[in-house]
Amino acid sequence: MARHNLILGNDRAFTGTYAGFDGGRVDDRQAPRDPYGGAQGYASPQYGQSAQYGQPAQGQYGQATEYGQQAPRREDLEAMYARPSATGHDTGRMTMRDALNAITATLGVIVLVGAAVMAAPIALGLALGTQGAELGYGLAMIATLVGLVGGLVLGLVNAFKKQPSAFLVLAYAVFEGLLLGGISTSFEVMYPGIVLQAVMGTLAVAITILVLFRVGVLRTSPRLTKIFMVAMLAYLGFCVVNIGMLVITGTDLRNGNGMLGLAIGALAVLMASYSLVMDFEDVQRGVSNGVPRVFAWRCAFGLAATLVWMYIEILRILSIFRD
Repeated sequence: MARHNLILGNDRAFTGTYAGFDGGRVDDRQAPRDPYGGAQGYASPQYGQSAQYGQPAQGQYGQATEYGQQAPRREDLEAMYARPSATGHDTGRMTMRDALNAITATLGVIVLVGAAVMAAPIALGLALGTQGAELGYGLAMIATLVGLVGGLVLGLVNAFKKQPSAFLVLAYAVFEGLLLGGISTSFEVMYPGIVLQAVMGTLAVAITILVLFRVGVLRTSPRLTKIFMVAMLAYLGFCVVNIGMLVITGTDLRNGNGMLGLAIGALAVLMASYSLVMDFEDVQRGVSNGVPRVFAWRCAFGLAATLVWMYIEILRILSIFRD
């Protein structure tokens, strides 16, 4: 018990040695003991007795000392030791619950906004007929462009902002919901049922990674992180070239070449999976290090961006298989 107690752990009665008057350490086993267990030659004053060398006497629990100070009562000491320790919520530090709440809120906003965009053509079609459905598809295309630009801007802001902001992270989630809703609507029109397949595939990969991370199978390493960064740069370079070819010649290097598209998609899913492991480690490290509670939104932002990326890549892989 003394080892884990801040007061008793430093008490000389539990260390086995006493400090000598010359600043050295004297072993009490070398001093003769009296019949009551005390070391002779180093006897301490009893309660109410005057101490040697003119030191004041110590009073009983709850009695005033010579200097007029009130000694703590036994009940007060027991209540102090029995008091529960402060939690992360009391100290303002991030806990696992804070991280889960931020992640749930961020992903919930993305799902709700995306579902609303996808439901717009159906709702307008039921209300206004064919013209309403066409209007809904037009709104979905606008949502895709707005979500792409807004998500890119707020993604950079949240990534480089030193102090995380819950408002900016949730605003990023709104734009990501617009982007995913518009993309999903377009793919669902071309390949009916593909959105549900992509959602199930994303959940399956994410849950598998989470389980393997919890049991200690998946972990990051400096070498794998370097490989991940190099692969990420190569992937971004390919995306820039692909966008340029698509704008200039109308050729999609991924969808136009099935095997190349599948290879790039598989690589992207692997990179997203490794990024998800890094996100889980960030959450775990933040809780262990006791970072401020607001950094739970930084963890939510990173995990949401990874899952959005993984969903889009799985959606494109499934579309290649459909073709």
